[in-house]
Parts: sequence; structure tokens; C-alpha cells
Amino acid sequence: MTDLNPPSDTAEAERFAAAFERLRAQVGRVIVGQEQVVEELILAIAARGHAILVGVPGLAKTLLVSTLARAMDLNFHRIQFTPDLMPGDITGAEILHTDPASGERSFHFVKGPVFTNILLADEINRTPPKTQAALLEAMQERQVTSGGTAMPLPDPFFVLATQNPIEQEGTYPLPEAALDRFLFLIRVDYPSVDEEAEILRRTTGADEAELEQVISVEELISLQNLVRRVPVADPVLHYAVALARRSRPNQPDAPGFINQWVTWGAGPRASQNMVLAAKARALLHGNMHVSTDDINAVAPAVLRHRLLTNFAAQAEGITADDIVARLIQETEAHPSALDGKRATGIGS
Repeated sequence: MTDLNPPSDTAEAERFAAAFERLRAQVGRVIVGQEQVVEELILAIAARGHAILVGVPGLAKTLLVSTLARAMDLNFHRIQFTPDLMPGDITGAEILHTDPASGERSFHFVKGPVFTNILLADEINRTPPKTQAALLEAMQERQVTSGGTAMPLPDPFFVLATQNPIEQEGTYPLPEAALDRFLFLIRVDYPSVDEEAEILRRTTGADEAELEQVISVEELISLQNLVRRVPVADPVLHYAVALARRSRPNQPDAPGFINQWVTWGAGPRASQNMVLAAKARALLHGNMHVSTDDINAVAPAVLRHRLLTNFAAQAEGITADDIVARLIQETEAHPSALDGKRATGIGS
């Protein structure tokens, strides 16, 4: 079964790719390198998903998110997460208000910084779980409830978070329920030698890059709606399902290495996110259908934060990325995966 009302011709895909190429070019005026990171952030935005960037301090994670926001005609708020941050500092709070004329007192809700298009949750793991949980309803339902009243957030709405590695001091691991709300966990690595030299040239001189707003709110919503209309063949859907299901230990389809190294695997939201992100990637590369190559490209960022490795994996130095890479390799060799490739015309 395919999606209803698929895009009529390649012109729509070209429009999609051109719009986000303009966005990528604007980001490139400020950010050096990190092409994979930028593409994954763009895919998350196009798929209406949230993303979390993980890397040591000083890799321009915050600058990357703020640059993306400046290049789009979207409202942007930044919250610096600290150990003393309270949930009301994010969502807002009921404030007692006194009418100067009548003297009557009543409670009024004062909106917090979450009421925006792009929320930068900077160093999200620097605040305790109680405050991290304040984002759960906003991320999933795109609303905030106060005093029994649900207040919708602006459309579009994204949480783009940054995080320092859990093993560093002063951090709190994000609960699995919070991690699962993020479409992507994006790893930000050190720049190359040439990239680091270029960073120094740009940041130690007098010139400052000027950015243009290249995507409006209306255009972004239109592009997001286009993602939903991209058709996906049933075998490709089943391939995404197979990746998620085979990541779960003690299941009939689970490979031996999953049972050996994984305590908890990916849930159904993982396969949903893989398909949505793969649709966005297909359009970004000018294609009107989703292939297993698109699924494979987005699978690491979708799955790595949804696999809980056990002590055996940690003792052997096996990471979630290692497990996902092997999972893709072995699932591709599965007969159902080969059917998916044939259905989309991909060479074996």
C-alpha cells in the first residue's frame, strides 16, 4: 500500500531539494564542514522531528542550531539548561494578577520560551530529569497543559537540543521516554585539520558572516507536507520494520549478537521515524520514491539512542553504532530485505 496523493512529478522534489540547498548554503557561511550533521538536522526539520546533537564542548553545536534558525523565518528561543532550572521556566506558569481598577485577583498563564518555532535546549543533560520531563508533552503533543487547559504550540515546532557526553561531570542521563521523542541523535565529531584551520580564519578576524532568511514559515510547512506524500513500497516499509524488530533481544527475529549485547531494543516509533526521515532524504536527493538505501542512511541516527547496550557490550567496547552497522548488514542479507531492493529498482 502506498501513500495517498503522491507528488505528481519531479518538479516537487526539485523544489524541495532547492529550498534546503539554499538553507545548507546559508549554514555553510558560518559553519565549517560537518556536512553529515547539517544534512541530518535538515532531514529532522523536514520530517517534523526533534533532534539532539551530542558532542564534547566547543564543537559549535549551539552555533549550528542558532544559525539554522536565523536562516529561516522562524521564531527562535534558547534555554540554557542548568541544575536549578524549573519546569515552569520552560513551559510557563500561572501568575496571580490583580486588576488595578476592581482589585479582583485571578490567575493568568504567562507563556514560557517553549512557545516558539525552534527551541534550542542547550546542554539538555545539565538539568535534572524533573525539568527534562517538562518537554515531553510539548515534543509529543505539541501543546502545553496548565490548569486543565491545553494550549497549542506554534506550527512548526521543533526541539533541537545539545548534549555533552554523559560520562562528564555535572550531567544527568536523559530518561528513555525523553530520548525516544527525538527523531535523531546526531553525533558531532572533531573537525579535520583543514576545517579547524578554516574555523580559526573565520573566527579570529574582523569579518562576520551575514545570513539571509531563505525559507519562510509557509514554505517550510508546504515542504513538510510534501514529505508525507512521498510514496513508499510495502517491501521498503517491511525492511524498516525488520530493522526495528530485529534490534529487540529475545525475539524470534533477533540475531545472536542482539541477544548478546542489547538489553532493550527499538520500539515502533523507531520504524515510523526511519520511514519519515527516509522520505525526506529521498526528496533531498531528488527522488520521488524511498529506497532501502534511504532507510540505511538514516537508520544510525534513528536507532543509536534507542538501543540500550548491556555490560557485555560495554566490556567488549561495543557501541550502539557498532550494533546498528552490523544490524543493517545482516538485515540486508535477509530475504525480505532483498525483496525491498528489487521493489525499488536498486541493484543487489
